[in-house]
Amino acid sequence: MPTPSSGRSRPSEQEPHQHREMAGSFGTDAGRYDRARPRYPDALVERIAAGAGDVLDVGCGTGIAARQFRAAGCRVLGVEPDPRMAAPARQLGVDVDVSAFEAWDPAGRAFDAVVAGQAWHWIDPVAGAAKAAQALRAGGRLAAFWNVPRLPPEVTEAFVAAYRRVAPDAPGFPATTEQTLDAYRRLDAKAADGIRETGGFGEPEQWRFDWEWTYTRDAWLDQVPTHGALTTLSPGKVAEVLDCVGSAVDAMGGSFAVRYATVAVTAVRTGAA
Repeated sequence: MPTPSSGRSRPSEQEPHQHREMAGSFGTDAGRYDRARPRYPDALVERIAAGAGDVLDVGCGTGIAARQFRAAGCRVLGVEPDPRMAAPARQLGVDVDVSAFEAWDPAGRAFDAVVAGQAWHWIDPVAGAAKAAQALRAGGRLAAFWNVPRLPPEVTEAFVAAYRRVAPDAPGFPATTEQTLDAYRRLDAKAADGIRETGGFGEPEQWRFDWEWTYTRDAWLDQVPTHGALTTLSPGKVAEVLDCVGSAVDAMGGSFAVRYATVAVTAVRTGAA
């Protein structure tokens, strides 16, 4: 989840890839991250995988997207800067190079697709697109995508109220569904601008896939601590947020549906640089 502006002037909120502390915080509980984070819609995976034998998964984390592309018949290599996240990916059969993507060396390897699930905002958009162009075969596809959750108002309000109480000086959550979508639109725009700047791709396209998932109280509270804004909080503060959000879910009957929009920015490699 990105860290949209909470109304304060914070340069790191304008450039998420510069927020190194948060970007490196997900490995504190890699097992929970792999267990609780949502997967990506089959329609997205299948569209990218069609005709793609070799896939490079950038910021692969624990290998969630990588395993989906492997299941679709692709050969997948992951690149992940955090060895704590790379470890479970390797245990689950994903080959991973531990490196920041901007510094990663393709070493002569070429790919039909470069993908990044929930990760491209942690990468410099210009340097990342240039590296992807270097790694892609002509006609290959770069695709950066994010799951955008659209929560019921009761859950969002509890989230925002608790977070503002326990971490008033930290980057905030968006308070409405429209603010959430706006935050991801800004990520899309930055990614598209970075792709254009390389000069090695055709015009970026935007894709969207809508789907829905129902969470029990326990399943949702298992996922909450994996969100970037909470990974840097103390256990006590995280517990306060969970108590507040859990009470809201209880009041809704113990479960609720999340409407997801999986949004992607994608472009095709036009030829040799």
